[in-house]
Amino acid sequence: MERFFGWVTRHPLAVILVIIGLTAAAGYQARTGSRMETDLDEYMPADHPAFVYSDQAEEWFNIRDGIIIAVENPEGIYNSATLQKIKDLTRALQQDPDIEKADVTSLYTADNIVGSDLGLDVRSFYRKAPTSPEKLQELSEHVRSNDMVRGRLVSEDETVAVVIARIGDDVFSQDFYQRIMKLADSFEGPETIYVAGRPIVEGTLAHLAPKDMQKMVPAVVLIILLVLYLVLRGVRSTAMTFLVVAISTIGSFGLMAAVGIPIYSVTTMMPVMLIAIGVADGIHLYNHLGLFRDAHPDIPLKDAVLEMLHQMWRPVVMTSVTTAVGFLSLLTSDIYPIKYFGVFTAFGVLLAMVLSLTLIPAASVLFGVKGRRLAKKTDDDVDGMARRLTTGILRSRWAILVSTAIILGASLFGASRIWINSSFLDKFERDSEIVKTDAFVNEHFGGTTTLNAILEARDKGAFKTPEILEEVRAMQTEVEGRELVGSSFSLVDYLRRMNRVMNEDREAFDTVPKSSDLVAQYLLLYEMSGDPDNLWKVVNYDYNRLNVTFQLKKDDSRTMNAAISSIEAHRPRLAELGVDVNYAGSGYKALVFTDLILEGQVKSIILSILIVILLLSLMFRGLRFGLIGTVPIVLTAAIGFGVMGLLDIPLSTTTALLASITIGIGIDYAVHFIDRYRINLEKTGPGLETMVATMGHSGRAILFNAVVVVSGFLVLLLSAFPPNRALGALIALGMFVSFVATVTVMVHLLQGGEK
Repeated sequence: MERFFGWVTRHPLAVILVIIGLTAAAGYQARTGSRMETDLDEYMPADHPAFVYSDQAEEWFNIRDGIIIAVENPEGIYNSATLQKIKDLTRALQQDPDIEKADVTSLYTADNIVGSDLGLDVRSFYRKAPTSPEKLQELSEHVRSNDMVRGRLVSEDETVAVVIARIGDDVFSQDFYQRIMKLADSFEGPETIYVAGRPIVEGTLAHLAPKDMQKMVPAVVLIILLVLYLVLRGVRSTAMTFLVVAISTIGSFGLMAAVGIPIYSVTTMMPVMLIAIGVADGIHLYNHLGLFRDAHPDIPLKDAVLEMLHQMWRPVVMTSVTTAVGFLSLLTSDIYPIKYFGVFTAFGVLLAMVLSLTLIPAASVLFGVKGRRLAKKTDDDVDGMARRLTTGILRSRWAILVSTAIILGASLFGASRIWINSSFLDKFERDSEIVKTDAFVNEHFGGTTTLNAILEARDKGAFKTPEILEEVRAMQTEVEGRELVGSSFSLVDYLRRMNRVMNEDREAFDTVPKSSDLVAQYLLLYEMSGDPDNLWKVVNYDYNRLNVTFQLKKDDSRTMNAAISSIEAHRPRLAELGVDVNYAGSGYKALVFTDLILEGQVKSIILSILIVILLLSLMFRGLRFGLIGTVPIVLTAAIGFGVMGLLDIPLSTTTALLASITIGIGIDYAVHFIDRYRINLEKTGPGLETMVATMGHSGRAILFNAVVVVSGFLVLLLSAFPPNRALGALIALGMFVSFVATVTVMVHLLQGGEK
């Protein structure tokens, strides 16, 4: 390393030119090769058993997420103009090259199952928009008497109708999203048009995330530059430290683009992370350089830079490696965006380390360093402050330990209250357009989120058996009784409708037919009169697989779990009838997604702490220092989760990053403090003077580092997404806690181990 550092200081211009060239290449790659991932299914592991089964079931029954376009007329939809608009909107969607004509459903395309002299008839509700009062009245009566349409395609108060366009996973893109939104806008007035559904949530997220990044990056740049200047007291040192993090950010996104990894919503926070994290190395390097030049004013700058590298390269490498380990521990997660966030943030951290040990010394030799101190204090002032602080901390041993125990206990209680949120809508502000639109549709219809229960029987024709169908109906009724469950739909609804209309539309016959023969007869009549493809969306050709769709009014895990618990209550009885229950669809996959988040979080914490203990033990050649060094980050992680539980902040794809980030960044403080403590211990031996010298050197730099990092992460409070704001506040709190724990609890542990 010494030879390499010597080369860097002898050829500073060459070092800088090489860095400029590589940065330009990475910037070009990032600019031309980056893309935003809009399909939320791509967040999930395709080989997970739950997702494999769900994908298979989606293929069986053509289960697809739907774009829901609601048409509202406060005066009622039963007028010629509104009905014509529903028809025109339906046909416009059917003509879209990316939408299958049969996958567009509205009052215009829906089947109206009615009885006739010849038996069963399946006809449309209207082909031309009726104009006469009599025809409008007739249409409204047909809808009111048809539970398969009323409350599903037309609201109960008859002021809103929906057009649903189901699309495949490979269809959605930003161009498609913009096309749909433009189409909806073209139908606005005098009716109000609302656009909802999971694909729209995906599109809105993909649309807003880059804008959010564009807003936050300039803000974090300005704040970090300001705080760095206040800390470093020099334009050149501030510029070089910032260049390190700017180049590392460009390099990370350039590498992502080069290997074909898209930008996910969570990876849009990488610039803020890397800018806030990467300045630490520069602060510690310039801190040491300033202190050394103050103590040795006659030594040439080049020699002072070499001494800085000689003394500081080990702790800089140690902290960067341990920080990278914290992020790489996210590889234990099965969630792709979290994996990629961990990998490429770790790469950025290590790149910032390399740049700190090359660009900063090269620029210091080439351009000089204006100013020698991080703060305008005399040596006596600094020594006096360090002495008073250290003495006060050592005298408060029991107060610190008791306070820590109380805070830790409260944190563990709070952590036990944490819940996992699978909601993608909760990523948005409650008063945002997408959330209000979703709430409007949920208020008037069954729900914008779906859960598919897939029932599989051993015997062919099982779902023509009244006893099994009655149990399915009982299950649907119970689940619909849940507060946030709107409606359900299955083969049972077809059979109830057919039984009723074949018996003079009498309500008493709104039941499952009493015999298997009658069920088979009705199904045959429907296949002859209607479109049998509609049946295959709820049952397979052999009638041994059934798809029951539940509509939910919220997309979070609590609502989903409540619905599933009601379904599971019927599993024993269904098992007696030879029927098994499984789940499919985007709603269920989102629920499994949350379980994977928790599992990955636990693995990440355990793995990162174990690796950090191992690395610190190897670095400092002793298990004692390895264990002591992890105490601040363990406390930080515990307090962070405690605050989440106490403030009802759920775990999500964003906040699940908390532990790895706080462990990865917070360990820096302990590494720098322990490294300087060991150096001073060899010089002065055990005692107060060793701790005072450590506090005056590394303790001071750690404080400045914490101020910069906290300031950087607080920029996330400007984010348009609530989970991002929560994460920013939690990390800022974590960095403060880690700093305080390092200079209080860890100081006592180090002092208590002195002999």
